[in-house]
Amino acid sequence: MAPLRWAIVSAGTISHDFACAVSTLPEADHQLVAVGARGLENARKFAALHGIPRFYEGYEAIAKDAEVDVVYVGTVNNAHYEVSRMMLEAGKHVLCEKPLCVNRGQARALLDFARERGRFCMEAIWSRFFPSYIHLRERIGRGDLGRIERVEVQFGFPLTHVERVRMKSLGGGTVLDLGVYTIQVAMWAFQAEPVKIEAAGQLNDEGVDVGITAKLHFPQGGVANIRTSAIDKLPNTAVIIGTKGSITLHDFWCPTELTDVDGTVRSYPLPTPKVECILQNSAGLRYEAEETRRRILAGELESPSVSHQDSLAIAGVQDAIRKQIGVEMPEDYIYKS
Repeated sequence: MAPLRWAIVSAGTISHDFACAVSTLPEADHQLVAVGARGLENARKFAALHGIPRFYEGYEAIAKDAEVDVVYVGTVNNAHYEVSRMMLEAGKHVLCEKPLCVNRGQARALLDFARERGRFCMEAIWSRFFPSYIHLRERIGRGDLGRIERVEVQFGFPLTHVERVRMKSLGGGTVLDLGVYTIQVAMWAFQAEPVKIEAAGQLNDEGVDVGITAKLHFPQGGVANIRTSAIDKLPNTAVIIGTKGSITLHDFWCPTELTDVDGTVRSYPLPTPKVECILQNSAGLRYEAEETRRRILAGELESPSVSHQDSLAIAGVQDAIRKQIGVEMPEDYIYKS
C-alpha cells in the first residue's frame, strides 16, 4: 500500500507540530511531500527543518501539485473555508484545523462541497482520537459511569496577546478558538447535541470574547457547564459525572492521563518526534493523521469520531453562544445557518 502523501498549508506553530507528529508515524504509511506558506522563505525554512522535498509561496501551488493526496490546513480561522474549498476543488482530501469554519452556514457549505467532490474532509478535533477519549467512550458505552448527568469543563490560558484570538479580522475569540474543545467533549460524553444553551461573556475592544461561561442542556436532563478564558490559566480538566461514578480527563484537550471511575490514574505516553513540538502533547496529532489515512483508504468521506454532523452541531452551539454574548463576524451576514 502506497503511503499517504501530505501537504501542509501554512508554516505556523500548529503546522510545525503537525509535521513533528507525522514524523512519529511509519514512513511507509505517511509522507510529508510539500508545504505552502504566505512567504517563500518561511516555506523554505519549514521544509528544511522537517525534510519536506517541495515548498511553495502561497497555497495555489499545493492545489496544483499532482503528487499530493491530502492537505492539512493550519491557517488562521477565517481562512479555513477558502483554503479548504480550494484544495477540495483540486481533488485533494482535507484535514482542517478547528474551528472548521467561522459559523455553521459556512461549515455546511464546505462539507456539502466536499461530499459533492467525493473527498474526505474532517475538522481536526484531535482530542477525540487520544486513547483517553476512546477509553472514556468505552466506559460510557459499557454503562460503567451509569447515566451521564453532568460535565464540568474549563479551558483557559493567557492569550490576549495572540492575534488569532484577540482580532475579529482573523476570526478570533475564545468561543471559536477554545470553545470548540469544551463543546466537543460535552457532546462526546452525552453522545447527543444540546437542546438549550445559556451563555454569558466578556468582550474586548474589538468586540470578540476573551472569556465565556455557558450551560449546555442535553436530552434527559444532562447539563454541561463550560468556561473559556483568554485571560486566566484555568484547571483545564473535563470531569464527566454519571450516576455510578466519574472520569476526569487531565489537560482534557490533549489528555495523556485520566483518573478512571475506580480512582486509578491511567497514562498513555506519547512518542518523541524527530523535531521537538512547540505546544503541549502535540505529538498526539499523530492520532488524527492516522484516522485520516484509515478513512481515505476505506473510501470514506468522513470519520464517525468527528462526523460532518458533529462539526455542524459544534458550529451551531458556537453560533448560539456568540449570538447571546453579542459577538458577530462578517461571515454571519454571508453564510446563514
